[in-house]
Amino acid sequence: MTATAFSTLPLSAAMLANLASLGYAQMTPIQAQSLPLMLKGHDLIAQAKTGSGKTAAFGIALLSPLNPRYFGCQALVLCPTRELADQVAKEIRRLARAADHIKVLTLCGGVPFGPQIGSLEHGAHVIVGTPGRVQEHLRKGTLKLDGLNTLVLDEADRMLDMGFYDSIAEIIGQTPAKRQTLLFSATYPEGIEQLAARFMKKPQRVEVEALHDDSRIEQRFYEIDPKQRFEATIRLLRHYRKQPAVAFCATRQQCDELAGRLEAEKISAAALHGDLEQRDRDQVLTQFANRSLSVLVATDVAARGLDIAGLELVLNVELARDPEVHIHRIGRTGRAGESGLALSLVAPAEASRAQAIEELQGAPLTWLPLGGLKDNLEPLLPPMHCLCISGGRKDKLRPGDILGALTGDAGLPGARIGKIAIFDFQAYVAVEREVAQQALQRLQAGKIKGRSFKVRAL
Repeated sequence: MTATAFSTLPLSAAMLANLASLGYAQMTPIQAQSLPLMLKGHDLIAQAKTGSGKTAAFGIALLSPLNPRYFGCQALVLCPTRELADQVAKEIRRLARAADHIKVLTLCGGVPFGPQIGSLEHGAHVIVGTPGRVQEHLRKGTLKLDGLNTLVLDEADRMLDMGFYDSIAEIIGQTPAKRQTLLFSATYPEGIEQLAARFMKKPQRVEVEALHDDSRIEQRFYEIDPKQRFEATIRLLRHYRKQPAVAFCATRQQCDELAGRLEAEKISAAALHGDLEQRDRDQVLTQFANRSLSVLVATDVAARGLDIAGLELVLNVELARDPEVHIHRIGRTGRAGESGLALSLVAPAEASRAQAIEELQGAPLTWLPLGGLKDNLEPLLPPMHCLCISGGRKDKLRPGDILGALTGDAGLPGARIGKIAIFDFQAYVAVEREVAQQALQRLQAGKIKGRSFKVRAL
């Protein structure tokens, strides 16, 4: 399909100029197929994976009919996780720069309820949130959806996996019948059919080629004895030594056990699954994003919406039951023209799953023996080290304050400091491993913004 210019769409001159300033010249395949339909007001079911440009597609579509002078919720985007909701809200804010003062608000669990009520009282044009928290605001009457034009269900398959069907149904029950519903999903399970049949009007279907360019992602499969699973994972990580890596497990328990084993073998790792408290989840994701963690051990549900730049390796500790989920997993590596590697362990009982992947890809799988791997026993450590500061947004801390404390008082060169992430009550900063001890001592002894904060290394 040929790339298409955004200027072929019925968009305002201001929106086109903003898209050009953001570097959006040509539409991605999902944008080219879905935007003309969405801008005409059709309901839409789009099958597209993370990283395909879908957020910009529905962002442009929902901003198009907005009335900046009406301070009620005109567009609602539901997402499975807080991380994804934050990413989506950020993208919509960038796209909304073309219009006058469009307010985008996130409503997610894991953060205090009170400040959200205050923000809602001031009015918001677009709300991005997780089903549970949006439902709570509707029940309390702090959110009204009677002026809604557009409802977006982003990563709908994952919201169903996470048990949100009833919440979504209850939320949709409080929206006007005359609304546009846009549903985006990487896979197309039966629950999506039910949602569409119940809540959508003659939806148009768009499906973008979900398979990855083989030249970018190299896949290798290893047959194992089921008792060898963790041992084989350790051997693969030691042999390939690629990081950051995501290791996919089937259960939460398997995640915790494997992360513990890897740490014991001096391979930097942490588990990410649904049983984690929000604060722990934030910490693990922050460490992984700032390169102070080598291996993220995750379940499919927990890793949804995870978009990590430069992910070098995806390791399937156990094959996914659904071949489309396998394609989605491995698509997290080899992004933005980089090459990626996907390794999969297959026990005899999973042979039918491997066969289903082979059929979906229409090409034979590459099988290699475990015996050919080198066992490099050196620790696998990340390039950065993460420091946690016991202050955050509520203490009026900004990234610049932390950077200033490290480069000014602590005398570290700015180039040795990585990502800074600030939450309500915590802040995290990544520094190069060689200067981590120095940075920690200076921050503990010094002040940030004229105040002393507790600082610890993770």
